Amino acid sequence: MAVPAAQSPMKLMALQLLLWHSALWTVPEATPLGPASSLPQSFLLKCLEQVRKIQGDGAALQEKLTGCLSQLHSGLFLYQGLLQALEGISPELGPTLDTLQLDVADFATTIWQQMEDLGMAPALQPTQGAMPAFTSAFQRRAGGVLVASHLQRFLELAYRVLRHLAQS
Repeated sequence: MAVPAAQSPMKLMALQLLLWHSALWTVPEATPLGPASSLPQSFLLKCLEQVRKIQGDGAALQEKLTGCLSQLHSGLFLYQGLLQALEGISPELGPTLDTLQLDVADFATTIWQQMEDLGMAPALQPTQGAMPAFTSAFQRRAGGVLVASHLQRFLELAYRVLRHLAQS
């Protein structure tokens, strides 16, 4: 069974992050066991400098990754609310809208869980702001066209970002 294109990069990124996270558990085994008094001072200073540089690079990467995942989660959370506002768009579109709502909610949950697993999630999940009220059938259909086209562009951007992160 083929995996939809929007989910494939997310699974790849999650797998990659899981592998990176697993690799970090072996770091304590790589620490020196005894005193290094026989090593030249210049070598030790150079090593310390490299460690600081790598720590800085790692912190920058984590900050970038946190920002990307936070923005992705916030966007998905926004579209959850917009899709809920379209309830009752039409009987024939109802099942498709329900499926889309579930898929967006699942994707947002997956992103949030990954952020929590990596210790990058904010203390509280965002709360939904005021959503538009589509009071007529015309407004719901016009809103549906706008929400669907913007969601499609958002997901295309998310796909490119996740693919870039997966290749990094």
